[in-house]
Amino acid sequence: MADAITPRAEDYSQWYLDVVRHAKLADYSPVRGCMIIRPNGYALWENMQRVLDGMFKETGHENAYFPVFIPESFLAREAAHVEGFAKECAVVTHSRLTATEDGRGLMPDPASKLEENLIVRPTSETIIWDTYSRWIQSWRDLPILINQWANVVRWEMRTRLFLRTMEFLWQEGHTAHATREEALEETLRILDIYTRFAEEYMAMPVLRGLKSESERFAGAVETYCIEALMQDGKALQAGTSHFLGQNFARAFNCQFQNKNNELEYVWSTSWGVSTRLIGALIMTHSDDQGLVLPPRLAPTQVVIVPIYRQDDERTAVLEAAERIARTLRDAGISVRLDAREGYRPGWKFNEHEVQGVPVRLALGPRDVRNHAVELARRDTREKETIPQEGLTERVRATLDAIQRNLFDRALAFREAHTTRVDTYDDFKAVLDEKGGFVLAHWDGTPETEARIKAETTATIRCIPLERDDTPGTDMITGKPSKGRVVFARAY
Repeated sequence: MADAITPRAEDYSQWYLDVVRHAKLADYSPVRGCMIIRPNGYALWENMQRVLDGMFKETGHENAYFPVFIPESFLAREAAHVEGFAKECAVVTHSRLTATEDGRGLMPDPASKLEENLIVRPTSETIIWDTYSRWIQSWRDLPILINQWANVVRWEMRTRLFLRTMEFLWQEGHTAHATREEALEETLRILDIYTRFAEEYMAMPVLRGLKSESERFAGAVETYCIEALMQDGKALQAGTSHFLGQNFARAFNCQFQNKNNELEYVWSTSWGVSTRLIGALIMTHSDDQGLVLPPRLAPTQVVIVPIYRQDDERTAVLEAAERIARTLRDAGISVRLDAREGYRPGWKFNEHEVQGVPVRLALGPRDVRNHAVELARRDTREKETIPQEGLTERVRATLDAIQRNLFDRALAFREAHTTRVDTYDDFKAVLDEKGGFVLAHWDGTPETEARIKAETTATIRCIPLERDDTPGTDMITGKPSKGRVVFARAY
């Protein structure tokens, strides 16, 4: 399996697809642009979901569910929103099918045309704010802190598994507040949650910042984001948190009576991350042998492979392997005992390596006699024989070491591929020869931003929250700049 994976240096895009396929994360759907998430990929998403869901609930959020269909008229109420999503919408126009005249096919039944077209949700702000306008009358009804785990559809023309598909899974939070300050606080609270999840669980260092006006979410006043750097030097937007101001409240006439008995519009936020995080995880950590997973999210943290040649060895080896597996599970470690018949140990080693299992334990007759086990790390591919006594503590320490090493390795890569430039020639040279994040002065105008994108395909990934505010001059126009922003080519 690892031999079938294209080396990153040879063809990074094909390497990525090979890892997805051979690690059994996803497969192509009969519907162009959609994907089938296989059990390995879905188990990874479930772990992400479990951690994030806990973080949301710890901060007072509740889960709900809103319909997948949105009346077409809803989308039209917020001008920037409809402009941003109109070209990506899937539209339902009829409610049933009928046979064609020749009886050989199907067609929409003309008699079933809907009175109003329905949009398959690309995002849920409109239907949620129509609902909130009925739920909110007084300041006592606020805040509303709701999240939903759902699927959305955006009619993408160029797709890639996990990174950009027509249908994908995500969470979307939608909150309503009495004041601007509360809504801004919520926006940044979620950004902190996304940052902590990315760095502490995904072992993926991120930059936090504001999007430029042209990169904002359609209908937002401000969009905050976390940006990660992939191994090919391209950036990936890993999560966004939007301060929506009162835009959607005004569009859906959502007002409340404040403590002074005055009517005012509600303040709002929305925020989300999606299954593209799985793509980010692959491209941050994996290697030419396959998938590499951080232990805190790995569906299987430890795999045990028993090794024996003869039937009289089988019982003793399996009993020892099962005892070790029980001990590790009792300690809260996710374990798989791979006792499948008909597969050689080397084949199993290769499969679990390709699938990114952080720790492999191998156990043979000699190990049983010596009360030992062979431990192999996926991140460094180092292996050693260690005593079974104290194994749980050793495995736990190894998992922690792998988690730290993956983060440190990704951070070192990012730092080595972050470059400050002052001239446009240097800017273009760095993008072409090195890639990564490029810190450069920008005059703040959409015209300069658009020119850079057209000439280099690089975009402003964010205006960093921890920004170097040293004034400078734009590398193209020479106009004053308030500080450096982060440019990169991106997914």
